[in-house]
Amino acid sequence: MNREDFIALLSPEGQQLLARVDYDSKTDLVKLVSGLRAEGFDPALVAAVLSQAKLRRRAAAKFGEFAERMLFTEPGLEQASRLSVAALHAGRFKNAGIKTVADLGCGIGTESLAFASVDLDVTAFDIDEVTAAVATYNLNIFENASVEQADATTIDTSGFDAVYFDPARRDLSGAKGERASRKFDPAQFAPNFDWVVEKCKQHVASKSDSPRAAGIKVGPGHPHEAIDDEAEAQWVSVNGDLVELSLWFGSAARQDVKRAALLIDTAGKHHEITSDSATRLDAPYGELGDFVYEPDNAVIRSHLLGQLANNLGLHIFANEIAYLTSEPGNSSPIFSPWLKGYRVIDDLAFDRKKLKAYLRDRNIGTLEIKKRGSDVVPEQLRKEMALKGKGAATLIVTRVGDAHRVLVAEPLVA
Repeated sequence: MNREDFIALLSPEGQQLLARVDYDSKTDLVKLVSGLRAEGFDPALVAAVLSQAKLRRRAAAKFGEFAERMLFTEPGLEQASRLSVAALHAGRFKNAGIKTVADLGCGIGTESLAFASVDLDVTAFDIDEVTAAVATYNLNIFENASVEQADATTIDTSGFDAVYFDPARRDLSGAKGERASRKFDPAQFAPNFDWVVEKCKQHVASKSDSPRAAGIKVGPGHPHEAIDDEAEAQWVSVNGDLVELSLWFGSAARQDVKRAALLIDTAGKHHEITSDSATRLDAPYGELGDFVYEPDNAVIRSHLLGQLANNLGLHIFANEIAYLTSEPGNSSPIFSPWLKGYRVIDDLAFDRKKLKAYLRDRNIGTLEIKKRGSDVVPEQLRKEMALKGKGAATLIVTRVGDAHRVLVAEPLVA
């Protein structure tokens, strides 16, 4: 969104049109645009409203009904936390005794929304004029929130109890900048990731009569070696979707936790595995049993697979492959929010011709293909199988020991 589009959306005509346009996947865009132009609406305004309507529709997955009252930019929506996750960040600061927060690089204001909603006084900063204006729009219902257009690296944070960073990790590419692409190199973050970490450490070390805290949100694939020794690192999964890694410093960090995996399930319930060490604990190794379990990605990325395996009495059956199994002969399945479970029906050598014949003989027409430790492309393999039957099956293409195998399985249902 550019400056002119934002101003147009704020106009009475823009606000009225934005409230009126109902966009979904079945909308006939040609008919809608033609109708609005026939009514005399400016084509540029129509385009801005439609773009915003599309963003609001996408934003519903993160913001629910709140999306209908917000404005978005493309990169801002891509990087924004889900409200349920932003609420976790706000809770960290609230529980730490924090009163005031500087949201440095606020984007569209998601984190500040959460901070303000738990009665923290928050000042949000963003270097981009339009993004800061969008954040102002989204935060205008809170008297305890304000927004300033400013470079985060120039802000004096000594008057705040806490600082929070969500460094820009996306660029807009393409002819019109319509697609956001991730930056995977922390040195390319804006602000630079090393600078952000040092700022957080300096802030929590500064003298103050009130608690000091700092938080950083980064992508869940952030390298472990780039995590500072003073930080508590928490990977967060929502309904099996790994969404972020948060680093916490000062009073927001738990003293007995160095690594944590947090799962928010479909009912909104929280499940967590923690470790007081940053050292990876590998899961024990053993033979393939009657069941295969696929762990949540938060456990895998946090290197807490060993803790989960030990807690549940499970083990891996191939080195460096994050599938778990129970002892051979154990016919009792394990149900856990951390696991997707499968009963092994057959254990086959990975031979495409024999696999095709196997599936044909069993009248399999619907195939779910999962893989780890294999370079197979599921879509290509499914096409090669030329499925025509009415049955269904799950294939797990992986290693068992050192051998490439195909496990024919069926999902466990609690």
